[in-house]
Order: sequence, then C-alpha cells, then structure tokens
Amino acid sequence: MNHSSNNSYSSPSPTPRPVLPPPSLLTLQISPPPNNCSGAGGEERDHIAIKRPGPQPFSLHQLQIATNSFSERNIIGRGGFGCVYRGILADGRVAAVKKLDLEGKQGEEEFCVEIEMLSRVQAPKLLELLGYCTENEHRLLVYEYMAKGNLQQHLYPDEDDHGFVPLDWTTRLKIALDAAKGLEFLHEFVTPPIIHRDFKCSNILLDDKLNAKLSDFGLAKVGSNKVNGDVSTRVLGTHGYVAPEYVLTGHLTTKSDVYSFGVVLLEILTGRVPVDMKRPAGEGVLVSWALPRLTDRDKLVGMVDQALAGQYSMKELIQVAAIAAMCIQPEADYRPLMIDVVQSLAPLVKQRLQNRTG
Repeated sequence: MNHSSNNSYSSPSPTPRPVLPPPSLLTLQISPPPNNCSGAGGEERDHIAIKRPGPQPFSLHQLQIATNSFSERNIIGRGGFGCVYRGILADGRVAAVKKLDLEGKQGEEEFCVEIEMLSRVQAPKLLELLGYCTENEHRLLVYEYMAKGNLQQHLYPDEDDHGFVPLDWTTRLKIALDAAKGLEFLHEFVTPPIIHRDFKCSNILLDDKLNAKLSDFGLAKVGSNKVNGDVSTRVLGTHGYVAPEYVLTGHLTTKSDVYSFGVVLLEILTGRVPVDMKRPAGEGVLVSWALPRLTDRDKLVGMVDQALAGQYSMKELIQVAAIAAMCIQPEADYRPLMIDVVQSLAPLVKQRLQNRTG
C-alpha cells in the first residue's frame, strides 16, 4: 500500500478540496453478474461486485490503541505518504492502518478519492477499506490486512533477506490472473470505467494464501463513457509503468492500465524491475529490452527469471509472452481489453492448479 516517493510522474497539484464528506465525485453504475457466472475455461467469475458494509469512521484514540500508539514495531510499510501499521481493532480484526503525512506526496485530494472509490466500488479482487479517521489534522485509512505484503517484495529480495524464496511459476500466473480480474472489474463492470492509473507490483497485495488484490486508489480516475474515449488529466503514476501516449499527451484511457499490467507481467516473467540503468546498455528499460524478444522463441527462453527454470512448458511460456507483448504495444489501440487478458490467462491458471492438486 504505497506510492513511490522518488520516481513518479507528477505535474503541479491543484488546490486541495475539502476532506469529508467527499463531494459526489462519482456517478457510477456497477453491472450485475451475468446469468452464466462462468468465464472462459469455465472458471468461476469470482471478481464480480460484492456488497460490503462500507468504510466506518474511527477516532484517533481507537487507532492509537489498535497500533500500540503507532509503535515502530508495528510498521509494515513506508512510502511518500507516510507509514502503514499493523493493528488489531476493537472487534479483534487485524488491519493495516495507513497514517498519511500531508506534507508528503499523498494529500487531501487523493485521500478523498481513495475513500470514495472504495466506498462505491467493492469487489473480491480490490482491497477492502474498513474505515478512516479525519480527526483534526489527522488523516488515516484502515484496510483489511494482507499478511504476505505486496508482489514486489516476493519478486525482488532485500540484500539482507537470506531466507527469500522466489515465487513459483503457478503462483506467479495465479497472481497475474487475480490482478487482471481486478482491472477487468474496474474497466468492464463499472460505468463509467475506472482507470487505476498507478498499477504496479507494490500495489498488488497478497493474503496468507497468496491471493492478490489491487490497492492504492488515490490516483484513480473516472474514465470516459464513450467507446475508446479518453480523459485529459495531468500525468501521474510511477516511472516505468506509465503508458507512452499518456506521458506524451496527458490523454488517459483504460488502455493505459493495460500497458501497466503488461509491465507487471514482464516483471513476473523476467524477475527484472521496469527501470534499472545499472544494467548493460540497451537493457535498462524493461519494455524496450523485452518487446523484441517476446516473439523470438530462442531469445524468449533466455529472458525468463532463472528461478523458474524447469517449471513451465514452452507452450505456456509462449502464451504468456504473447499476452505481455500485446499489452505493452506502443500504440494503445493495439492493446487488448482486460476482459481478453483474463480469458487468455484463466485456462492456463486453471490447468496449472488442477495439475498441482491432481
């Protein structure tokens, strides 16, 4: 649950709006589940809208008790926004408490957007917002607790993490599918669609069974009702994940999220970060290095994370590479919809999970 503190695009911020209650920012309609709730390959459509109680107001005192006065020992994450603490609420639920530093990058506007988005848009593949606190100058958000942290932590070990265990091929594909379903819901089942605008590995959170959910909706933007329509907005997001047409023009569409998903899929496939200028010439930017290799069978094998050796079939690798290649196309019109990505990944994951349990 973090925004990058040093590598994000950000044009000058507008004047912050009042905090709570948020204005009627969104007039959203959530599509009901189809009569046949099975998708491609017969998988259950487990990412359709659900009804939750909605976020509740907390007092600062309640959250101080939950986090042992925001003890350093309870910190589970840090970022440009401040810190995230593990806490135990009065009803016994474990929660993640994000304490915003309004001097930092995430301000009043993003705080409001996060609350309103997650109040109105609820789905199994989106992180649940349990509550918030707006006492005096304090701004805190209370989320469901995701025991395994974020995907970034499971792809890239810290230097002092000697017990690091890389994710296996099946788990990586399952996480990719979960994340794709989260974006599919935002794009296809919400009208107008919601564009996440900061989709990246650190915003994909994992529970104790490594099921994935999308988090951090502070930069999310309501898209256009028109087919292939865009909205113009200042460029925000994280370097390496932002779609090229959005950087150049400020025109944002759901295909911008598709590009970001393609970058994440490349990370899952290669174990490389999106931008690493310490690598040899020509390899520093993951997308430009990977794109010509994804359709070359010989080069494709050589770009896969060595931790995955022997875990995949060539057919599976080619299929995943093809999905990634389509998602990171420079021209937005050539990228697939997230519903197509889900339909492509779902049979692969279903077969892998059947093989694992069988």
